[in-house]
Formats: sequence, structure tokens, C-alpha cells
Amino acid sequence: MIVIGLMFESVFKGEVPMKLIEGFDSNYRYILVAARRARQLQSGAPPVVDTTSRKPCRIAQDEIRAGKVKWEMTPTRSAAEQASQTLDKALGQD
Repeated sequence: MIVIGLMFESVFKGEVPMKLIEGFDSNYRYILVAARRARQLQSGAPPVVDTTSRKPCRIAQDEIRAGKVKWEMTPTRSAAEQASQTLDKALGQD
């Protein structure tokens, strides 16, 4: 409860509560990339950095900070564009 209060206090003062990880546009995206890499490690993918940790989440974070994990954003289509394409396919108007 104290930590939450301190976090809100720093936001109200105009300070940034967390520093962005280099190469990421948001901390949320960093968490998503780390979680996906951790799942790969749990499924048997070998680590690409030397680490003393055995935890997949920590190994994924170490790999990201070492610059060994690359990520890209795929372009998204609006729901209207997807519906239009589906309708065109159904009507044979490719």
C-alpha cells in the first residue's frame, strides 16, 4: 500500500514512475516481448546469453537488455478493412 501511494505521488509531481527500456516505446511492450520470450524458453528454446539465473522471465530480461532479442510491430488493419476483405473473398471479388 505504501508503494502504490509513492507511485501515485511521483506521477502527480510530473515525474516518470519507471524509465523506459532502451529500444521500446512503452514498458507495456517490453513486458509483452519479455513474456513471449520467456514462454519460448519454457518450451525448450536455448538461452542466447550466459546467465546465472534459471528463471525464464529473468533470462528473457537479460537477453533483451543484451540486445539479443529482436521484435517488430506488424501493421494492423481496422475491423472495417478486415470485414471488407472477408466479404470480397466470399463474393469472389479478389
